[in-house]
Amino acid sequence: MLRRMAAGRAELEAEELQKTTGDEGATPITDCAARKRHCVAGTLRTVTLRPRGGAPALEAELYDGTDVINLVWLGRRKIAGIDPGRRLRAEGLVSVQDGRKVMFNPRYELRGGS
Repeated sequence: MLRRMAAGRAELEAEELQKTTGDEGATPITDCAARKRHCVAGTLRTVTLRPRGGAPALEAELYDGTDVINLVWLGRRKIAGIDPGRRLRAEGLVSVQDGRKVMFNPRYELRGGS
């Protein structure tokens, strides 16, 4: 109880995200290995449109309380429901680019509201 009172808001949110990730049967992002398929779950922090190779690409940063992974949908400018603050579960092949974990064109499920 005393620890919870002393902990910051970000730390408490991270703990809650880690708990819900485990409940959904997802792998913690920090444990995701490159060149392996994983299922991850968390909250979208940012969603941006960033061209890749002259084509549009929608990028979203997913945070699960342990680490972040970038989800990238190539050829997409917008996807309904993919908004900051939204809970999401994604599955796909994890790669590493510039030291960051990335999942291209993942399968995804939108979870409870933002």
